[in-house]
Amino acid sequence: MTQKIAFIATGGTITSIGRGPMDLLDYGSRNERLNAAGLIARYPEVAGFADVIAVDCGSVLSNDVYFPVWKDLAATCARLVAEHADLAGIVICHGTASLEETAYVLNLVLKVDVPVVLVGAQRPPSALSSDSGMNIVNAIRTAAAPAARGMGVMVLLNDEIHAAREVTKTSTLRLQTFRSPDFGALGHVDGDKVSFYRAPLRRHMPGTPFDITTLDALPRVDIAYAYAGVDGAAVRAFVTAGARGIVSAGFAPGMTTSMETDALVAAARAGVIVVQASRVGSGRVAAMQRLAERGFLHADNLNPQKARLLLALALTVTSAPAEIQAFYEEY
Repeated sequence: MTQKIAFIATGGTITSIGRGPMDLLDYGSRNERLNAAGLIARYPEVAGFADVIAVDCGSVLSNDVYFPVWKDLAATCARLVAEHADLAGIVICHGTASLEETAYVLNLVLKVDVPVVLVGAQRPPSALSSDSGMNIVNAIRTAAAPAARGMGVMVLLNDEIHAAREVTKTSTLRLQTFRSPDFGALGHVDGDKVSFYRAPLRRHMPGTPFDITTLDALPRVDIAYAYAGVDGAAVRAFVTAGARGIVSAGFAPGMTTSMETDALVAAARAGVIVVQASRVGSGRVAAMQRLAERGFLHADNLNPQKARLLLALALTVTSAPAEIQAFYEEY
C-alpha cells in the first residue's frame, strides 16, 4: 500500500527558479519560487513512492526564519497528523542557511509521532545537475520508511540521513555540505532502499517538556564569538539589550580571552545564564572546574547555534541553572 506523506514547502534554494541552467549563485534575485504542489509536479517520480499532500507554509528566505515560522510549522505538523489518521510521515523543504536550526527546534518541540524529515538543496531546480529532485524524492522515501519511526527529526541531503541534533552545514556551495562531525550520518538512501545504521540516543520529539504553542516569542539568548583580542563589548551589549542567556562560542576546549571572561562572569552574576560552547565545530565542552567557579554551564557537544536554541527553550521551562544544565546532558 502507498504511504501518505505530507510535503510542506517554506522556501529556499530548493524552491527557486534561476535565469538558466548555469545560474548557481544569483537565482534568488529573480524572486521566482515554486510552491509545494509545483515542486511535486516537477518531479513525477515522487508518485512512485508516496501519496503526497502538498502544503504551503509561507515562502521565507531561510536567513529570515525564526520563531514565527517555527511556531507555524509545529502547528501545521500537528494539524496534518490530526486531520490524516493514516499519515505516515512529514517532509519539510527549507532553505539550507538555517535548516539545521529549524530541524533542532522542531526536534525539541514537535508533539507528533510520525517521522519528520527536513530537506533542502544546494542548487535550484532550474540548475544543471540540480540536487533538488533527488533530495525531495529521497526525503519522501525516508519519511515513509518504517525504520524512520522513533528517530526524531531528520535532515536529508546528498543521499544521507542525519539527526537534527548533530547535523550542521559545513560548506557554502558543495553538495555534501551537511555533516554530523562527531558521529556521522544515521543512514543512507540508495536506489534500492533506505538504510539506517544507528539511532540518536538523546531525547527528542514528541516526549519533551518544551511547548511553543502558547508562546509569542522565545527568551532572548545571544552568542558571543571568541577571537584573538575580543574585549567583552558584545557581551555587555547583549546584557544591556535584555539577554536572559548568552552562549560563548569559545576557543576549544571552552575558553575565551580574559577580558571577555570578565564580562561573562559579570553577566552570570547579574542573573544571565552563560553557557560555554566551542567555535570549532566538533567535540565536547566538558564540566571543567573553572567553568563551575565562574558560574557557567557547559554545552556538551552542541555547536553554538544549537546551544543557543536549547537555552532559549530551557528558559521557557525553568531559570534554575542546575535544571538547565541537565537539559544539555539529556537533549
